[in-house]
Amino acid sequence: MPIAASFSARGGLKIRNLRDAISGALFIVFGLFVGSISTTYPLGTAMRMGAGYFPLLVSALLVLLGVVVLVRSLSFERVERDTEQTSLAVRPALFVVASVLAFALLVPSLGLLLAIVALTLISGFAQRQVRYAELAGLAVALAGFGVLVFAWGLGLQLPVLPV
Repeated sequence: MPIAASFSARGGLKIRNLRDAISGALFIVFGLFVGSISTTYPLGTAMRMGAGYFPLLVSALLVLLGVVVLVRSLSFERVERDTEQTSLAVRPALFVVASVLAFALLVPSLGLLLAIVALTLISGFAQRQVRYAELAGLAVALAGFGVLVFAWGLGLQLPVLPV
């Protein structure tokens, strides 16, 4: 009964990691949003999947992941004075958003291969201490994997190389 005992007058629920709590909440909100949109498409069955089946499945997994991340960011213990100041990291958010936008803009003209390289390189700079050799290797590996899976494996009609 340690959980029930922690909800005393001076104890309760404490957010241990604000970043994880915000991330978990955003995963849940985004998963619910995509899930609600995917239900407007035909779902089909597991044997004959409709257009909304896979997005609904992925959104359910995203909501589940969000719940896990959110719950792990909380602690059920006595709340004392919290001297820890958590600041929001703006740099990583900007680089990740910029990398996704660059990918979306570059796929039609430069193709999937170079767009994935750009996505990886730009998002790699979200970290302050960039290891250039590792980042370049990761970009090449992810680009190759992305082309193998999406262009050749799944047969998606995406330009692989510049048009």
